[in-house]
Amino acid sequence: MTAQTITIRDNRTNREVDFPIMHGSEGPDVVDISSLYKELNLFTYDPGFRSTASCQSRITFIDGEEGVLLYRGYPIEELVEKCDHLEVCYLLLNGELPSKKQGLEFKKTVAKHTMMHEQLLKLYNGYRRDAHPMAIVLGVVGALSAFYHDSLDIRDPRHRLISAFRIIAKMPTIAAAAYKYYTGQPFMYPRNDLGYAENFLYMLFAVPCEEYKVSPTLARALDRIMILHADHEQNASTSTVRLAGSSQANPFGAISAGVGSLWGPAHGGANEAVLKMLHTIGSCDRIPEFIKRAKDPNDPFRLMGFGHRVYKNYDPRAKILRQTAHEVLNEVGYGNEPLLHIALELEEFALRDEYFIRKKLYPNVDFYSGLILSAMGIPVNMFTVIFAVSRCIGWITQWNEMISSDEGIGRPRQLYVGHQRRSVPDAEQRG
Repeated sequence: MTAQTITIRDNRTNREVDFPIMHGSEGPDVVDISSLYKELNLFTYDPGFRSTASCQSRITFIDGEEGVLLYRGYPIEELVEKCDHLEVCYLLLNGELPSKKQGLEFKKTVAKHTMMHEQLLKLYNGYRRDAHPMAIVLGVVGALSAFYHDSLDIRDPRHRLISAFRIIAKMPTIAAAAYKYYTGQPFMYPRNDLGYAENFLYMLFAVPCEEYKVSPTLARALDRIMILHADHEQNASTSTVRLAGSSQANPFGAISAGVGSLWGPAHGGANEAVLKMLHTIGSCDRIPEFIKRAKDPNDPFRLMGFGHRVYKNYDPRAKILRQTAHEVLNEVGYGNEPLLHIALELEEFALRDEYFIRKKLYPNVDFYSGLILSAMGIPVNMFTVIFAVSRCIGWITQWNEMISSDEGIGRPRQLYVGHQRRSVPDAEQRG
């Protein structure tokens, strides 16, 4: 913090108060209004916290105007090119990339925690067979606190680290088991001789009666998806995790709350919405019709997977996944899947259309991740689950940072617009 201030003048009392201006290492300056209520008996009004910094963080930085995403200062493009997902997990947790020795030790420790407590698997039988996999994941993640309560002292850094390893290692196992339960196939136990993404694909698609070989192209594609979704500043689910954790809730409870927030179609469900939109379009020859509808301000139809609330430039994650999408499609073949053809035609249409270019409605990360996951054979109802597996490292890192900083319990204020104080009438006087 510097000596720079901003002065707020209260026209009600003609009183002026100076508030400090804080400077981050990147991004816009921030006005510290923590004493606003004390000094002027005022709150700020910022629905959705669009202009409010809720915390200080050293983890992730986004510049939406320039299309920049940094993890601990490293550009996402370089991390995807030079690192795998677990190396990025190490970076987010520890602040620096691992040495070769540190990376091997980290991966070995994660591998030791991949299995779930056997009784946890019995929980799955309590769900209906047609339950959405996200509903199962939400419940099982919350239940981890009932099975791993030996390290839930949130003030103990070692306990927090153990919880972090458990979340990172067990999320793919939990997610894959939810898929297997939904499809009626037997659970597949993790294989610690496989890499993180390879192991996840194995648990999703392998069956006991035959050998399953993981495609290196598909494993690399999934690894990229997980890196690109690992963290994204103070988004809805991350803010939920931090707010839930601020009450000193255990990390599994806080992350379960994050899973619930991620489930919403405006957040983690966006790539699922992309595939539903493609179903609605139905065929390539109907694309011009839906493009015209998307341009009509009086038509409620919107093209899902285009544009971004934060990025006003091309989403840097989308640039990477665009290439990955074509690699995956070349690997599995375009086949007779009409949705893939519609998506590719829609992509080309939007990239050359003047309206989309002017409005900066570029295909975003959800458009391509949905396309990739669909081409890999992952059903639509698992898309948000994959997102949760990817984002769990961001959640646990943000939670750990929040606990370490001792910010205190979150308590947003409100602008009350209801009835003023009034008396309760007797029963016979009520209309």
